[in-house]
Amino acid sequence: MNLEQRIEAFAKLGHFLRQFKVDKIEAHLNTESENAFFEAFKMQINRAQEFNGWFTKENVLKAIQSWGEALSEEHLKKWTSNYQFNDVAPKNVAIIMAGNIPLVGFHDFLSVLICNHNAIVKQSSNDMHFLPLITQYLIHVAPAFKTKIKFTNENLTNFDAVIATGSNNTARYFEYYFGKYPHIIRKNRNSVAILTGNESPKDLEKLGDDIFQYFGLGCRSVSKIFVPKNYNFDTLFNALFKFKDIINYKKYENNYDYNKAVYLMSLFNLKENGFLMLKEDESYASPIATLFYEYYDSIEHVLQKLEFDKDKIQCIVSAQNIKNTLNFGETQHPKLWDYADNVDTITFLLNI
Repeated sequence: MNLEQRIEAFAKLGHFLRQFKVDKIEAHLNTESENAFFEAFKMQINRAQEFNGWFTKENVLKAIQSWGEALSEEHLKKWTSNYQFNDVAPKNVAIIMAGNIPLVGFHDFLSVLICNHNAIVKQSSNDMHFLPLITQYLIHVAPAFKTKIKFTNENLTNFDAVIATGSNNTARYFEYYFGKYPHIIRKNRNSVAILTGNESPKDLEKLGDDIFQYFGLGCRSVSKIFVPKNYNFDTLFNALFKFKDIINYKKYENNYDYNKAVYLMSLFNLKENGFLMLKEDESYASPIATLFYEYYDSIEHVLQKLEFDKDKIQCIVSAQNIKNTLNFGETQHPKLWDYADNVDTITFLLNI
């Protein structure tokens, strides 16, 4: 397949995925084969929580809807137009995926195939069911993909390069075993927001999406806020009240209760509203149901700190006109050209 054919295949996948939205699942492709895939996806969406308790139907649909929107022909052509794909010799690229949120490894999978390489996929046990379905659909619309995608649970062999995503601990393991190969190895990262106290209630509601979507389990989830001294936290709590029903989800509630007990026994001073705890802390990675905060004297000092800690940061959210920051509500909707850890995956793949 040439690049145009690969783009066409993924654009058809995007069109298919756009049948699945948070507010409505509705078939708009009416052939017998398309209907069979539609029913298979719908069944897996309904069953996802059986295999991973964090994969609620709403969160799975949010992930699928996001990818459906991203995989338009316009976006795919804009993304790939920045690179030269000529004369790329296909290589075998091993992809070791995380499983913290639904389809978290899809961008690596897409990148490998769009570059005409072969994907050897080792999935997380927490997210094993959607990517094989997507692969079957891709082979349906572009049979040439059949020889270019392999799933394995065994030790990885016969590969030329590695893309691996995991924790800081697993990253050391990845470095040890794969360091001699061309590689991208990703570690823990978190996202933060810079508040001034002048944000509108709508801004702060959108920040709630950045905080609560996927229960805060993603690296693009805001886990810490920077606030000026004397910040009025009531304004934030009022805006976040619309997310109160998250506490009704048992796994989230269990984490809330456990972490609250630990904090109280440790005599930490908490601010909480019944479904979210705010804890003053200089760290970035907050536990589930907890949002860290840190006071600042000036935004310039915050930016200096974040630049120093840039290897720990995935996204920065702010209403201020600050370079390389996102608007509130945008962290969970990355574009195809928004690369994890700011490492250009396509450039890496074109040069292995």
